[in-house]
Amino acid sequence: MTTTKPVMICETLLRDAHQSLLATRMRTEDMLPFCEMLDSIGYWSLEIWGGATFDTAMRFLGEDPWVRLRTLRKAMPKTKLQMLLRGQNVVGYKHYPDDIVEKFVVLAKQNGIDVFRVFDALNDLRNMEYAMKIVKREGGHAQGTISYTISPVHTTEAFVKMGADLKNIGADSIAIKDMAGLITPYVAYDLVKALKEKVGLPVQLHTHYTSGFGTAALLKAIEAGVDVVDCAISAMAMSTSQPPTETVVAAIKGTERDSGLDLTKLADIARKMTEVRKKYASFEAGIAPVDVNVLQFQVPGGMLSNMVSQLRQQGAMDKYYDVLDEIPRVRKDMGYPPLVTPSSQIVGTQATLNVVLGERYKIIPEEVKQYFRGYYGKPPAPMDPVIQKKAIGDEEPITCRPGDMLEPGFEAAKKEIGDLAKCDEDVISYALFPQIARPFFERREKGLGGKEEVAAAIAAALFQQADQKAAKPTAAAGPVNTGSPWKMSGRSVSQRGW
Repeated sequence: MTTTKPVMICETLLRDAHQSLLATRMRTEDMLPFCEMLDSIGYWSLEIWGGATFDTAMRFLGEDPWVRLRTLRKAMPKTKLQMLLRGQNVVGYKHYPDDIVEKFVVLAKQNGIDVFRVFDALNDLRNMEYAMKIVKREGGHAQGTISYTISPVHTTEAFVKMGADLKNIGADSIAIKDMAGLITPYVAYDLVKALKEKVGLPVQLHTHYTSGFGTAALLKAIEAGVDVVDCAISAMAMSTSQPPTETVVAAIKGTERDSGLDLTKLADIARKMTEVRKKYASFEAGIAPVDVNVLQFQVPGGMLSNMVSQLRQQGAMDKYYDVLDEIPRVRKDMGYPPLVTPSSQIVGTQATLNVVLGERYKIIPEEVKQYFRGYYGKPPAPMDPVIQKKAIGDEEPITCRPGDMLEPGFEAAKKEIGDLAKCDEDVISYALFPQIARPFFERREKGLGGKEEVAAAIAAALFQQADQKAAKPTAAAGPVNTGSPWKMSGRSVSQRGW
């Protein structure tokens, strides 16, 4: 059969795959040996940045995320590089003022990002519009994103309307972001088909394998005409990561949607990555290849691991299923927010407190109060008025765009961090994560870099080896659960277009 409309692939190996499976711990030094191979494949894009990779680099790896971006851009000059941008939250967990959003996008584009996948945890377009506007002004690709979830108010019709609204505010393409792996194959088909017909923009589907639907959902989306699908090389695929790249490429080989990617090259990358993954065994989440809990409770894998950590700290792991039962109730109280950063953390923390304390909303964290005040945006459905009153009393929630309430922050951050900041990128890192960036810069000033973290990792590995040698032969040593050229910025990237 002649290929008439090849599907394109976004490879998530260098961002979401290791974020989902290895707690975002993959170091740049372990990415670089793969760059030449990845750049030669012919992917639509490589997702390499954003999400949790930004703060984790400084917090745990002793790495500068901006240096990583520049390094990967230099190592992969031919392929579009993509990032996940949390709208007004940028790469953080709260709203930031417009000047911080603007400066971040400008610098990200200058340092090498081509495609910006912009989303909001509540699907509130007011929290996405400014970032998208700056992306387009700077010559980037603004991908408007639908955070996919299931609730009485989240329907195919509602998502299609959102797609049309995203088009109206300047989206170059639409991403369906299924962060929990909830989209079924036939819903994927219907939603992609409706978006293609009624919105008319290119559509990209991102899902996780958590539920077991992943590959089937991508295949039905391909059948419906999706333009791009997100996959992860097989050595870093499935479970809470994406469906395997090689499987999808092989499944459509010889059809009219044949991707044209070389399976031999992909297999070579997978073999080499299998060895690299072993270095990060201690960060494996230990989550089953398919976790059916996500179908019942709609909880993403990252949220599950965070919740388990909270329960362990409280010595309350026996309350695990009680918390899972409570999450949908809290979500309903809060107007059915999609469970994605930061709303997943907000809902999960409140549900955990409700169960552990034996009384619903006995303690309400400040982040939850801010949510009820409207400082995260407008929820998809009305919030429970009784719970809202319990959280904030007679306060009137704001109805404006939350970003309008914030004073400019760049100059203040620049003054605060002083000479520790060597460039605007440093100032932005500090403005976003002051408690992480300052000690990182101080270590850098002393010439320490990430040496302390490397030493700690080596020590931990040695202790783990010693423990394994001392263990009985029968002991199970499991993981610790802890076509057209693309022209931009004066360079032409030989890469298929939409």
